[in-house]
Amino acid sequence: MDAPKTLILDIETSPNVAHVWGLFRQTVSLAQLRESSFTLCWAAKWYGSKKTTFKDYNDPTMVEDIWEMLHDADVVVTYNGNKFDLPVLNREFLLAGLPPPSPYHSIDLYRVVKKKFNFPSYKLKYVAQALGLTHKVEHEGHELWVGCMAGDTKAWRQMRRYNTGDVITTEELYDRLQPWIDNLPNRNLFVDLDAPVCPACGSESLQRRGYSYTRLGKYQRFVCLGCARWSRGSRRLDGVEVQVALG
Repeated sequence: MDAPKTLILDIETSPNVAHVWGLFRQTVSLAQLRESSFTLCWAAKWYGSKKTTFKDYNDPTMVEDIWEMLHDADVVVTYNGNKFDLPVLNREFLLAGLPPPSPYHSIDLYRVVKKKFNFPSYKLKYVAQALGLTHKVEHEGHELWVGCMAGDTKAWRQMRRYNTGDVITTEELYDRLQPWIDNLPNRNLFVDLDAPVCPACGSESLQRRGYSYTRLGKYQRFVCLGCARWSRGSRRLDGVEVQVALG
């Protein structure tokens, strides 16, 4: 079955470097800024593929390669990517003189988790552990970034494991959350079948379960026996032509 081409993405950035005279509640002026943050590396994979691509800033094609992947994607899945990963990459594209990639549909799983569930923490590590998914790769903290920027080979191996591990965890979380995601592209737009399929996972195993009602119409309601997503048919079964004004 044809499906939207979905990219799972995670980036890591370098820290800003500045001169400061204290360690608590510092306000850093532009005059104190010595080096601005930049994209240290990224990892990405096509949904359902076994291969995960990793690139770091030592590779001269790092920015162009992720631009190409975004350009080819119909859907991009991230964790807090709407606020962080995607704007950072857009800045890199602008600085590199690249045009915007072709439009894609962004699904930020962090926003889904915050909207739909009440977890004590919304960090990817906590949510993944709570759901029994692949755990985030542990590392030594800030020293890992210091080692990578110093060109330490061991640190880069660890960063690669950490970055690609986040992509694998994000993909697993995407699988678990699909029945809950409101803004998924409808899979029915990508198939040529007489019968409807699940708008989330594309399964043909839909069971009729009652009806869905709007103010003007009645529609068949379905539940997917694959992913448990609820949906409704597009054909109105019954309804009214005139909406009654209230008040």
